[in-house]
Amino acid sequence: MITFKDRRWAGYGLTLAAGLLLGVLLRGCVSCGSSVTDGDEDDGGDAVWTCSMDPQVKQPGPGKCPKCGMDLIKMEKGMTPTSDIDPDAVMFSDEAMALANIETTVVGTPEGQKEIRLFGKIEPDQRLQQSQSAYVGGRIERLAINAVGDHVGKGQTLAVIYSPELYTAEQELVSALGTGQQVLIDAATEKLRLLNIPQSQIDEVTRSGKASPYVQLKANTSGTVVKKLIEQGDYVRQGQSLLQIANLSRVWAVFQAYETDLPFIHRGQQLQFTAEALPGETFTGRVTFIDPILNGQTRTAGVRVEMANGGGRFKPEMLLVGNVAASMQKYADEGVIIPKSAVLWTGRRSVVYVKDDVEEQSTFLLRQVTLGPSLPDGYVVLDGLAEGEEIVTNGVFAIDAAAQLDGKRSMMNQE
Repeated sequence: MITFKDRRWAGYGLTLAAGLLLGVLLRGCVSCGSSVTDGDEDDGGDAVWTCSMDPQVKQPGPGKCPKCGMDLIKMEKGMTPTSDIDPDAVMFSDEAMALANIETTVVGTPEGQKEIRLFGKIEPDQRLQQSQSAYVGGRIERLAINAVGDHVGKGQTLAVIYSPELYTAEQELVSALGTGQQVLIDAATEKLRLLNIPQSQIDEVTRSGKASPYVQLKANTSGTVVKKLIEQGDYVRQGQSLLQIANLSRVWAVFQAYETDLPFIHRGQQLQFTAEALPGETFTGRVTFIDPILNGQTRTAGVRVEMANGGGRFKPEMLLVGNVAASMQKYADEGVIIPKSAVLWTGRRSVVYVKDDVEEQSTFLLRQVTLGPSLPDGYVVLDGLAEGEEIVTNGVFAIDAAAQLDGKRSMMNQE
């Protein structure tokens, strides 16, 4: 089965093969367009002859290149390369440049903004969410909450629990009342308080002298039921969570940001987003929290924006689309920006071809660079390039193919 990775490497192979073929064609084209004429043979002894693809080859007369066997061409006035030219430099004539469609760009410092698109959803504010648990073990005799989404108020009865454990504790209080010993009465009363039994129920046992196995479970907060974990008739243990109640007056808009985008997102940054359920409206908030740990499966980190939710317009699980405009000014002192098309990858390394303006002919040198954050159409280069240098942005593979054919330093053999 052919995987995406296999197809990607196959594409790289085809691109490299095409570059090598183009390099061969360029050599032939330049050779044919610059063949020796009879008039050239009569030039004076000061004439210099060179290979069209390897200017380091220099002969006093016409002939064949000792490296590749191509016909040598006479160097025009002003074309003689300097003696200290880098042996790994690749030279192209104007005709070869045009045929390979080679284009160059002067690199500059980062400017403008990077637009980051994020996707997320509405979640309850966890700081305003509470778990309603059973204070005593027993059976849910009656459940007053029927479904998720029901609104409850603080102190409202949520369920009635039949509890033999409670009945035993109240019997201890009744027995202590029979003895008349205040120490025993206080101990039995405190035990019921620790079980979170309402004072009104304790007073009723003290007044009537009768124990009851039933207790009413009261809501400890106001809000909306966001999770229901029990049904009527279920048996529960002491401390078992029965309901999750959230105050939705404030909610979280939580977005997922890929690790490549995280360098451009920071706390306090403005974030705009839209909701599918509220078309035509744009909401604005500020980033209050960024998860310190990445999700190992999605390679993303949560980005949180806290929002007021008057009227309950934002509902949990509502889908959102966010947008962050990140300024590139912070990278102005760290590096320059280059187009993605200028970069060749050699496993762990990244290389570009830099144009040398010293020679009359177009001369290019391979250079390794250190890439920083990725942009939509380029990279921030942290090391290896300076502002104002000119690099190849189109036809990079053609130059590298010519370098490989001449046995010079290229993306395939650089150390």
